Amino acid sequence: MTAHAHGDDLEHEEDDRGGASDEHMAHLGTYALGLVLATGLTIASFWVAKTHLIYDPGVPMALATLAVAQMGIHLVFFLHLTTAPDNTNNILALAFGLLIVGLVIFGSVWIMDHLNHNMMPMQQIMQMQR
Repeated sequence: MTAHAHGDDLEHEEDDRGGASDEHMAHLGTYALGLVLATGLTIASFWVAKTHLIYDPGVPMALATLAVAQMGIHLVFFLHLTTAPDNTNNILALAFGLLIVGLVIFGSVWIMDHLNHNMMPMQQIMQMQR
């Protein structure tokens, strides 16, 4: 029989010794690397939040940077989002989702800011209740 008759090109095919194929082990290695990187970024986030080595106003920016890096690790290593042509729909769906979330957050903050700006001062509200 030929190699294709045995199905050696399948992703999860076992080899002659009963173990997993090299491709399957490579996928496990990718997941393990993603787990190590994600765990490292999580630990770094806790360290940034608790340390006094970073200038206090810079802590939120450092945490935001680590959060974006964490999202990138999850997208690449766990969701397998790449720039390959077959992932175009996934990338477009992700971009659309980010657009909608951004619009909702920005719109909510904008509305709350205008409500706060146009609200009557607390002293006038207290005088009206008397």
